[in-house]
Amino acid sequence: MALASPQGLRQRKLSESARTPDHVDPIHVVDDLDKKPRSDAARDEVVWGKTPTGEVFRVPTTHDVLTALFHPTYPKSHLDILNLSLLGLQLVLFYLLPRSASKIFFLCYFAFWRAAYDAGLGWVLTKQSKKKWIVREIQRLGWLDQKRKPAMRNWIRAQLAGKMGKDYSFDELPLEYNTWLLFRQLVDVILLNDFLAYCMFAFSCFRVPEGLSFTVHIMRWIGGIALIAFNLWVKTEAHGVVKDYGWYWGDVFFQRGNLVFDGVFELAPHPMYSVGYAGYYGLSLIVGSYPVLFASLVAHAAQFAFLVFFENPHIERMYGKRQPIAVRKPLASAGPRKQNAAPPTTSRGDCTDGLTTPPATEGETASETELETEVETEAPTLKSNKTLRTPTSHTSNDSLKQPTVQQQPVSEHDLHYKYFRRDVVGLLNIDLLRSSDAMLVLLIFYILVASCLPSMSHPTTLALHFAHASAWCIFHSFGLGLLLRAQSQSKFLVRHFLKNYAYPINDNGDGAVQEAFTNWKSLYNMSLCMTYISLVGLSWKTYELPASWTEGDDLLCHTLGALLIGLHVWAAMASYEVLGVFGWFYGDFFAEDFPAHLEYTGIFRYLDNPELMSGASFLGLALISGSKLVGFLAVLRFFAHWWFLHTVETPHMRKLYGNSLRKEAGFVKVIKNVASKNARLLESRAGRHAPEIRRVAKEVKGTFDKVFEETADVVEEFLARSRPKISEVMQETKVLLQQSRERLIITRVANDLSSYDTAKYKVSICPSKSGNTRFHLGEPIQVKWEAPQCHSWRDWIGIYRVGANKSTLITKISSFGLWLPVHNEEWDDDVPFDDTHVTSKGQQTRTIVFQGSTLPWTIGRYEVRYHHDGKHNVLGIDGPLEIYVNKPTSLDFTSIRDCLAEIIPLCLDNDLHLIPLSCGGTHDPSVDVDESDAPSDGGDPDDFSFWSERQAKRICTVIEQAFNVEYVPEVIVADANLTRLANRILVSKQLLIS
Repeated sequence: MALASPQGLRQRKLSESARTPDHVDPIHVVDDLDKKPRSDAARDEVVWGKTPTGEVFRVPTTHDVLTALFHPTYPKSHLDILNLSLLGLQLVLFYLLPRSASKIFFLCYFAFWRAAYDAGLGWVLTKQSKKKWIVREIQRLGWLDQKRKPAMRNWIRAQLAGKMGKDYSFDELPLEYNTWLLFRQLVDVILLNDFLAYCMFAFSCFRVPEGLSFTVHIMRWIGGIALIAFNLWVKTEAHGVVKDYGWYWGDVFFQRGNLVFDGVFELAPHPMYSVGYAGYYGLSLIVGSYPVLFASLVAHAAQFAFLVFFENPHIERMYGKRQPIAVRKPLASAGPRKQNAAPPTTSRGDCTDGLTTPPATEGETASETELETEVETEAPTLKSNKTLRTPTSHTSNDSLKQPTVQQQPVSEHDLHYKYFRRDVVGLLNIDLLRSSDAMLVLLIFYILVASCLPSMSHPTTLALHFAHASAWCIFHSFGLGLLLRAQSQSKFLVRHFLKNYAYPINDNGDGAVQEAFTNWKSLYNMSLCMTYISLVGLSWKTYELPASWTEGDDLLCHTLGALLIGLHVWAAMASYEVLGVFGWFYGDFFAEDFPAHLEYTGIFRYLDNPELMSGASFLGLALISGSKLVGFLAVLRFFAHWWFLHTVETPHMRKLYGNSLRKEAGFVKVIKNVASKNARLLESRAGRHAPEIRRVAKEVKGTFDKVFEETADVVEEFLARSRPKISEVMQETKVLLQQSRERLIITRVANDLSSYDTAKYKVSICPSKSGNTRFHLGEPIQVKWEAPQCHSWRDWIGIYRVGANKSTLITKISSFGLWLPVHNEEWDDDVPFDDTHVTSKGQQTRTIVFQGSTLPWTIGRYEVRYHHDGKHNVLGIDGPLEIYVNKPTSLDFTSIRDCLAEIIPLCLDNDLHLIPLSCGGTHDPSVDVDESDAPSDGGDPDDFSFWSERQAKRICTVIEQAFNVEYVPEVIVADANLTRLANRILVSKQLLIS
C-alpha cells in the first residue's frame, strides 16, 4: 500500500527540515490555533499539512486499523461494524460450507476484493490524483455541507470523531482531510476482506502432498513460516516509515512534507509490492496447493499493475520535476581522460556515461518516453584512382552562401548526438537500409529458420534450396535494382539518411551521401555473395557423382560447365580491373563530385555489358549438376539481369551522358561488319536476283524494326497512361485506408434528443488573426458555442476534415483526439468554475480554444461539430475553415529561417520557456525547471527545447508540408536550433535536386 517514489518506493517519513510546509511560520500557526505559544519540544512534535488550495492545518494523530478495529475499548463506527460483519461472515461460511464449495466460493470472493483493491481503488485514486475527483464528488453531493445535507454531515462527523483522538476537530480541519479519513475507512474494508478471503481460500485448499519425505515436509513448513514472518516484518517496518499518511495514499488528498528514503525501503525496490508479498508464497508452500500458488501469482501481478498504472504515474505528477528536452547546458571543465592523450591546451572534457535525455512530464501523463539517440559523425571522403565504370557528370548545384555558425561551448546534448545515432538495442531502432542492421536481421532469420526446420525428405530439401536461391536471385536483380533506380530518380537512399540521421551542419550533406553509399556497398556485396552461395548450395544438393566418366556425356558436361564458370570468373575480374571499386558498386548513382569521363578499355572495349556473363556460372553449374532446377535458375538469372540493365543502368547512363554514349560495342561492330561483307559478297554472286534479295532483306529488317518500335511505343504509351491512374488509385487507396481507420469507432447515439430544442444549439468559428477563417498550421482556433442552460455538461466539440462525415446528424468517424468538452474546466481547486455567459435570450455561450495536440497538424479544409452529452449526435456544424502553412518565397537561408521562425513557436505551443530567444522566448525562474538546465549567459539565441517528443513530431510534420523535406524527430531534437535547422533544410533541398 505504500507509494513509490520516482527512484523507488515512496516513503512518507519526513525529514526534520520538511515537517513544516514552505513559507509557513510554525509559531504563528500554533498561536492562531491554540492562542498560546508552545515550547520548542512541543513544536517539534507537530506535523503540518497543506491542502491544494494552500490552507495549512495541524495533522491530528491517527490509530492503526488493527488496534482501532479489534481492540474492545475503542469505539466502533458503523463502517467498522460493517467490516467486522463481513469478516465474521467469512469465518462462518468457511465453517459451514463443504470444502469443494468453499474452494470455489472463496476463490471468487477473493477475486472480487482483489479487483476492488487494484482496479477499484486504482481507478478512484487515479481520478483523485488527476482532478481531485473524490473531494469534488463529496463537495458536489454536499455530504459535508451543513446547509445542504446536515443529516449526512452529522453522521459522517460521528463516524470520524469516534475513531480519532482528542486533537481531532472535525469542524476546524479542511474538507480534504476529512474526506481522506472517510476514504481510509473504505480502504480498511477492502484490505481486510481481501486478506481474509485469501487466507480462507488457502485453508480450503489445504492438503498434505503425497510422495514427499518427512524431511521435505519439515523444510516446506519451515520455509513457509519464514516467508510469512518476513512478510509481516516488511509490512510492519514499511508502516513505521510511511505511517498512515502513506499507507492510505494521503498525498492524493493533501501534502505533509517531503519524502525520505530509509529503513526497509532500502532493502528492495518497491518492497511493499515485491518482497512484501512473500507471505503469499509462504502460505502456498504450507497448504501445498497449486491453485493457491497460481492465485497468488495472479494477485501479485494485479498488485504490480496497480503500481504501474496508478502509483508511479501519481508520483511522477506529484513529485517529478518537469525537465525540457534538448537544453544545451555547457559541460563543466574537466581534466583529460588520458594523461598523455593530448597537450594541456587540447585536452578534452570527460565524457561520462548516462547521456540519455531525461524524461519530461506533461499534463496528466506520468512520463514521456525517452527519445532515441543519434550520433553526428563525419565519414571519410571517397577517393578512388580506378577507371570509372559509369562516370558521372558534374551536376552539383551552385552553392549558396550560408552564414557561419558561431562556435558554441560543447554541451552534453551535442555530445550525446555525437556518439549515439539511433543505435540498435536488441531489436529496437532497426533500419534495414543500414547494412549492419540488415545483416543482423538476416542472421537472426537464418538461425530461427534453421532451428525450426524438421527432418525433411530429399525432394522437400531440394525445393527449399531452390526457393532460397531463387529468392536471392530475385532480390539481387529486382530488389536492389528498384532501390538503385529510386536512388537515380529521386535520391531515395540519400533522402532516407537525411531524414533519419543528424549530420554536422557544416558538411553540406556529404555525410548523408557517404553513409548512404557505404551502406549500399555493404548491402550489394552481401546480396551478391548470398546469391552465389545459395546457387552453390542448390547445385550441391542436386549433384550426384557420375558412376562412369567414360560413358555418356557426363565428362563433356563437367568440362563445359567448368569452362563457363571460368569464363564468368575471368569476365568479373576483367570488369573489376576496368571499373575499380567505384564503378563496381555503382558509385555514379551516389557521388556527384567525381570527374565525368568515359573510357572504353579492357573488356569494355568489346562489350557494353559484360555482366551478362554472370549467367555463365549459373549455366555451368546447371551442366555440372544436371539439374533442371539449376537450369531454370540460370534462365531466371539471365532475364532478371537483362531487366536490371535495361530498366536501371541504361536509363541512368543516358541521363548522365546523353548522346555521348557509344551506340555499338566493339564485338557488335565487328559482327555487323562481317555480316555486311558477307551480304555484299552474296549480292555480287546472286546476279539478277540481287535486287530481289536486297529488297526482301530490307523488308524483313524493316518489319523487325517496325515491330520493335511499335512495341516500344505501345509499352511507353501504356506506362504514360497508367502512371496517373496508378497514382490516382494509390491516392484513393490511401484515403480509403485513412477513412477506414477513422471509422474504427463505436458510434454512440443518445435517445433523449426529443427533450432538447436542437435549433437553440449553435457553434461558430472565430476569425483568425488575419481576420478570416484561414489559420496557419499550429495557430490556435477559437470556437464559440451557444446552447440552452439545460444543455448537458458532457457536450463536446470536434474538428473533422470536410467531407469525411457524410451525415450531418451523426458523426461516424473518430476525431483522433481533436476535440474539447464545452466545459473544459469545471473546477478551480475546490471552487466550481464557470466562465459561461448568459445572453438576453437565456442562452449560455462560451469560447473554447483548440491548441496544441487538439489541433489538426495537416493542411486542408476542416469543419467543427457540436455533439450532445458525450455521444455522437450532432447539434451544430460550422465551417469550412482552412489550415495552411507559409512556404519560403525562395530557396535561400534567409527565407527558410524566417519561415522556421514562424513555424517553431507554433509547434512549441508558443511556450516562452521553449521557443528561441530570437523569437521572443525567455527563461522564467518561476517555472518548475531545473536551474542547471536553463540557458546560460552567452548561449545561442536560436536554441529551442521541448517538453516532449510530441512537439518534435509536430515540427517534422510541418517541415514536410512547408519544405517537402522529411526528418524524424531525433534529427529535430539533435539540432534544436533555428540556424542549424535552416542550414539542414537548405542543404537537403540542394542535395535532393535531381
